[in-house]
Amino acid sequence: MMKENLQTATVEAPSEETTFGFTISTIEPASDTEILAYLHRSCRIAEVTTATEQDAVVRSICDQLGITVSDEEWQAAGDEFRMKHQLLSPAATIEWLDQQRISVEAWSEGIKVELLTRKLKDQLFGAMVDSSYFGDRDRHRRVALSQILVVDLATALSLVRQLRDEKASFCALALEYSKGKQSQLNGGFVGVRLFAELTPEIVEAIGSAEEDEIIGPVQSKLGYHILKIEKWYPIELNESMRNQLIDVFFQAWMQELHEKHYAKHH
Repeated sequence: MMKENLQTATVEAPSEETTFGFTISTIEPASDTEILAYLHRSCRIAEVTTATEQDAVVRSICDQLGITVSDEEWQAAGDEFRMKHQLLSPAATIEWLDQQRISVEAWSEGIKVELLTRKLKDQLFGAMVDSSYFGDRDRHRRVALSQILVVDLATALSLVRQLRDEKASFCALALEYSKGKQSQLNGGFVGVRLFAELTPEIVEAIGSAEEDEIIGPVQSKLGYHILKIEKWYPIELNESMRNQLIDVFFQAWMQELHEKHYAKHH
Protein backbone atom coordinates (compact mmCIF):
# COMPACT_ATOMS: atom_id res chain seq x y z
CA MET A 1 0.00 0.00 0.00
CA MET A 2 2.69 2.49 0.99
CA LYS A 3 4.71 1.74 -2.13
CA GLU A 4 2.27 3.88 -4.10
CA ASN A 5 3.93 6.97 -2.60
CA LEU A 6 7.46 5.94 -3.60
CA GLN A 7 9.17 5.91 -6.97
CA THR A 8 11.78 3.41 -7.97
CA ALA A 9 15.34 4.59 -8.52
CA THR A 10 18.46 3.03 -9.99
CA VAL A 11 21.78 3.43 -8.21
CA GLU A 12 24.90 2.35 -10.06
CA ALA A 13 27.47 0.43 -8.05
CA PRO A 14 30.87 2.16 -8.06
CA SER A 15 33.71 0.39 -9.83
CA GLU A 16 36.52 -0.98 -7.67
CA GLU A 17 39.93 0.69 -7.84
CA THR A 18 43.38 -0.72 -7.16
CA THR A 19 43.89 -1.55 -3.49
CA PHE A 20 47.34 -2.07 -1.97
CA GLY A 21 48.83 -3.00 -5.34
CA PHE A 22 46.22 -5.47 -6.51
CA THR A 23 42.92 -5.17 -8.32
CA ILE A 24 39.57 -6.69 -7.54
CA SER A 25 36.52 -6.96 -9.70
CA THR A 26 33.29 -5.25 -8.74
CA ILE A 27 31.74 -7.02 -5.77
CA GLU A 28 28.52 -8.69 -6.82
CA PRO A 29 25.54 -8.54 -4.44
CA ALA A 30 25.27 -11.70 -2.35
CA SER A 31 22.53 -14.08 -3.37
CA ASP A 32 19.86 -15.33 -0.97
CA THR A 33 21.63 -18.70 -0.90
CA GLU A 34 24.96 -17.05 0.03
CA ILE A 35 23.28 -14.96 2.72
CA LEU A 36 21.64 -18.05 4.21
CA ALA A 37 24.99 -19.87 4.18
CA TYR A 38 26.62 -16.94 5.97
CA LEU A 39 23.92 -16.94 8.68
CA HIS A 40 24.57 -20.65 9.23
CA ARG A 41 28.33 -20.42 9.52
CA SER A 42 28.22 -17.26 11.67
CA CYS A 43 25.86 -18.98 14.13
CA ARG A 44 23.10 -16.41 13.61
CA ILE A 45 20.55 -18.65 11.92
CA ALA A 46 18.74 -19.55 15.16
CA GLU A 47 18.01 -15.90 15.96
CA VAL A 48 16.69 -15.21 12.46
CA THR A 49 14.68 -18.44 12.45
CA THR A 50 13.03 -17.58 15.76
CA ALA A 51 12.06 -14.11 14.50
CA THR A 52 10.70 -15.62 11.27
CA GLU A 53 8.63 -18.15 13.18
CA GLN A 54 7.31 -15.41 15.47
CA ASP A 55 6.10 -13.44 12.44
CA ALA A 56 4.30 -16.53 11.17
CA VAL A 57 2.66 -17.12 14.56
CA VAL A 58 1.55 -13.48 14.76
CA ARG A 59 0.01 -13.59 11.28
CA SER A 60 -1.80 -16.84 12.01
CA ILE A 61 -3.26 -15.72 15.32
CA CYS A 62 -4.27 -12.32 13.95
CA ASP A 63 -6.14 -14.09 11.14
CA GLN A 64 -7.95 -16.25 13.69
CA LEU A 65 -8.85 -13.31 15.93
CA GLY A 66 -9.79 -11.00 13.09
CA ILE A 67 -7.06 -8.48 13.91
CA THR A 68 -6.39 -6.30 10.87
CA VAL A 69 -4.53 -3.13 9.88
CA SER A 70 -6.34 -0.37 8.03
CA ASP A 71 -4.74 1.48 5.14
CA GLU A 72 -4.72 4.65 7.25
CA GLU A 73 -2.88 2.91 10.11
CA TRP A 74 -0.45 1.35 7.66
CA GLN A 75 0.32 4.67 6.00
CA ALA A 76 0.70 6.48 9.34
CA ALA A 77 3.14 3.84 10.60
CA GLY A 78 5.17 4.14 7.42
CA ASP A 79 5.30 7.91 7.76
CA GLU A 80 6.36 7.53 11.41
CA PHE A 81 9.17 5.18 10.38
CA ARG A 82 10.40 7.60 7.73
CA MET A 83 10.37 10.54 10.15
CA LYS A 84 12.28 8.51 12.74
CA HIS A 85 14.98 7.68 10.18
CA GLN A 86 14.99 11.18 8.65
CA LEU A 87 13.72 9.88 5.31
CA LEU A 88 11.92 13.08 4.44
CA SER A 89 11.29 12.45 0.75
CA PRO A 90 10.42 9.50 -1.49
CA ALA A 91 13.88 9.73 -3.09
CA ALA A 92 15.60 9.59 0.31
CA THR A 93 13.46 6.61 1.27
CA ILE A 94 14.28 4.75 -1.94
CA GLU A 95 17.99 5.46 -1.48
CA TRP A 96 17.90 4.16 2.11
CA LEU A 97 15.98 1.03 1.11
CA ASP A 98 18.50 0.41 -1.67
CA GLN A 99 21.36 0.72 0.81
CA GLN A 100 19.60 -1.75 3.11
CA ARG A 101 18.83 -4.03 0.14
CA ILE A 102 15.13 -4.00 0.98
CA SER A 103 12.41 -3.72 -1.62
CA VAL A 104 9.58 -1.25 -1.10
CA GLU A 105 7.19 -4.20 -0.92
CA ALA A 106 9.21 -5.99 1.76
CA TRP A 107 9.61 -2.82 3.83
CA SER A 108 5.90 -2.08 3.57
CA GLU A 109 5.03 -5.63 4.61
CA GLY A 110 7.41 -5.37 7.56
CA ILE A 111 5.59 -2.24 8.75
CA LYS A 112 2.31 -4.13 8.55
CA VAL A 113 3.58 -7.11 10.54
CA GLU A 114 4.93 -4.76 13.21
CA LEU A 115 1.48 -3.16 13.50
CA LEU A 116 -0.20 -6.56 13.73
CA THR A 117 2.28 -7.58 16.43
CA ARG A 118 1.52 -4.48 18.48
CA LYS A 119 -2.22 -5.06 18.22
CA LEU A 120 -1.89 -8.73 19.14
CA LYS A 121 0.30 -7.95 22.15
CA ASP A 122 -2.22 -5.45 23.45
CA GLN A 123 -5.19 -7.76 22.90
CA LEU A 124 -3.52 -10.71 24.62
CA PHE A 125 -1.79 -8.92 27.48
CA GLY A 126 -3.04 -5.33 27.74
CA ALA A 127 -5.82 -6.08 30.23
CA MET A 128 -3.49 -8.39 32.18
CA VAL A 129 -0.89 -5.63 32.55
CA ASP A 130 -3.51 -3.09 33.62
CA SER A 131 -4.95 -5.36 36.31
CA SER A 132 -1.51 -6.59 37.37
CA TYR A 133 -0.36 -3.01 37.95
CA PHE A 134 -3.02 -2.34 40.54
CA GLY A 135 -2.76 -5.81 42.08
CA ASP A 136 1.04 -6.05 42.47
CA ARG A 137 2.76 -2.68 42.17
CA ASP A 138 6.16 -4.07 43.23
CA ARG A 139 6.45 -5.92 39.91
CA HIS A 140 6.37 -2.51 38.23
CA ARG A 141 9.30 -1.05 40.12
CA ARG A 142 12.05 0.09 37.75
CA VAL A 143 15.73 0.29 38.50
CA ALA A 144 18.81 1.30 36.52
CA LEU A 145 21.15 -1.55 37.32
CA SER A 146 24.80 -2.46 36.85
CA GLN A 147 26.28 -5.88 37.49
CA ILE A 148 29.42 -7.95 37.37
CA LEU A 149 28.75 -11.64 36.77
CA VAL A 150 31.43 -14.18 37.66
CA VAL A 151 31.37 -17.96 37.93
CA ASP A 152 33.15 -18.56 41.25
CA LEU A 153 32.53 -17.25 44.75
CA ALA A 154 36.16 -16.44 45.55
CA THR A 155 36.41 -14.00 42.66
CA ALA A 156 33.05 -12.47 43.58
CA LEU A 157 34.11 -11.88 47.19
CA SER A 158 37.40 -10.36 46.06
CA LEU A 159 35.61 -7.94 43.73
CA VAL A 160 33.12 -6.91 46.42
CA ARG A 161 36.01 -6.16 48.78
CA GLN A 162 37.71 -4.02 46.13
CA LEU A 163 34.50 -2.11 45.44
CA ARG A 164 33.58 -1.50 49.07
CA ASP A 165 36.93 -1.15 50.82
CA GLU A 166 39.20 0.13 48.08
CA LYS A 167 36.55 2.14 46.18
CA ALA A 168 37.58 0.47 42.93
CA SER A 169 35.84 1.44 39.69
CA PHE A 170 32.77 -0.72 39.08
CA CYS A 171 33.05 -0.02 35.35
CA ALA A 172 36.70 -1.07 35.17
CA LEU A 173 36.14 -4.29 37.10
CA ALA A 174 33.11 -5.16 34.95
CA LEU A 175 35.13 -4.69 31.77
CA GLU A 176 37.85 -6.96 33.12
CA TYR A 177 35.94 -9.66 34.97
CA SER A 178 32.25 -9.84 34.03
CA LYS A 179 31.19 -12.97 32.17
CA GLY A 180 27.86 -11.46 31.16
CA LYS A 181 28.07 -10.26 27.55
CA GLN A 182 26.00 -7.09 28.04
CA SER A 183 27.56 -6.12 31.36
CA GLN A 184 31.09 -6.79 30.08
CA LEU A 185 30.60 -4.68 26.95
CA ASN A 186 28.89 -1.81 28.78
CA GLY A 187 31.13 -1.52 31.81
CA GLY A 188 28.59 -3.26 34.02
CA PHE A 189 25.47 -1.34 33.02
CA VAL A 190 22.61 -3.67 32.05
CA GLY A 191 19.90 -1.04 31.59
CA VAL A 192 16.67 0.03 33.22
CA ARG A 193 14.89 -3.12 34.34
CA LEU A 194 11.47 -3.93 35.69
CA PHE A 195 11.28 -6.18 38.72
CA ALA A 196 9.12 -8.46 36.55
CA GLU A 197 12.18 -9.06 34.33
CA LEU A 198 14.61 -9.92 37.14
CA THR A 199 15.19 -13.26 38.83
CA PRO A 200 13.66 -13.74 42.32
CA GLU A 201 17.15 -13.84 43.88
CA ILE A 202 18.08 -10.44 42.50
CA VAL A 203 14.70 -8.89 43.32
CA GLU A 204 15.04 -10.01 46.93
CA ALA A 205 18.63 -8.75 47.15
CA ILE A 206 18.02 -5.25 45.79
CA GLY A 207 14.51 -4.61 47.09
CA SER A 208 15.55 -2.29 49.93
CA ALA A 209 18.92 -1.13 48.56
CA GLU A 210 19.89 2.51 48.18
CA GLU A 211 21.24 4.21 45.06
CA ASP A 212 25.00 3.62 44.55
CA GLU A 213 24.92 0.70 46.98
CA ILE A 214 26.96 -2.42 46.17
CA ILE A 215 24.97 -5.64 46.69
CA GLY A 216 26.18 -9.20 46.63
CA PRO A 217 27.45 -11.63 45.79
CA VAL A 218 24.00 -12.93 44.82
CA GLN A 219 23.99 -16.51 43.58
CA SER A 220 21.79 -17.63 40.68
CA LYS A 221 21.95 -20.44 38.13
CA LEU A 222 24.19 -18.16 36.01
CA GLY A 223 26.82 -17.65 38.71
CA TYR A 224 27.49 -14.87 41.23
CA HIS A 225 26.12 -11.38 40.65
CA ILE A 226 27.64 -8.23 42.11
CA LEU A 227 25.07 -5.48 41.73
CA LYS A 228 25.02 -1.71 41.89
CA ILE A 229 21.88 0.41 42.04
CA GLU A 230 22.37 3.31 39.65
CA LYS A 231 18.92 4.88 40.03
CA TRP A 232 15.41 4.07 41.26
CA TYR A 233 12.43 5.25 39.22
CA PRO A 234 8.97 6.10 40.54
CA ILE A 235 6.29 3.45 40.17
CA GLU A 236 3.95 4.63 37.44
CA LEU A 237 2.15 3.00 34.57
CA ASN A 238 2.90 5.40 31.72
CA GLU A 239 2.63 4.33 28.09
CA SER A 240 6.31 3.46 27.77
CA MET A 241 6.28 1.29 30.88
CA ARG A 242 2.99 -0.35 29.89
CA ASN A 243 4.42 -1.29 26.48
CA GLN A 244 7.55 -2.63 28.15
CA LEU A 245 5.49 -4.85 30.43
CA ILE A 246 3.31 -6.09 27.59
CA ASP A 247 6.48 -6.98 25.66
CA VAL A 248 7.84 -8.90 28.68
CA PHE A 249 4.67 -11.01 28.86
CA PHE A 250 4.56 -11.48 25.09
CA GLN A 251 8.19 -12.61 24.79
CA ALA A 252 7.73 -15.04 27.70
CA TRP A 253 4.65 -16.44 25.97
CA MET A 254 6.48 -16.78 22.65
CA GLN A 255 9.38 -18.53 24.38
CA GLU A 256 6.93 -20.98 25.94
CA LEU A 257 5.41 -21.68 22.53
CA HIS A 258 8.85 -22.34 21.04
CA GLU A 259 9.81 -24.66 23.89
CA LYS A 260 6.58 -26.65 23.55
CA HIS A 261 7.09 -26.88 19.78
CA TYR A 262 10.70 -28.03 20.23
CA ALA A 263 9.72 -30.65 22.85
CA LYS A 264 6.96 -31.97 20.59
CA HIS A 265 9.26 -32.44 17.59
CA HIS A 266 12.36 -33.78 19.36
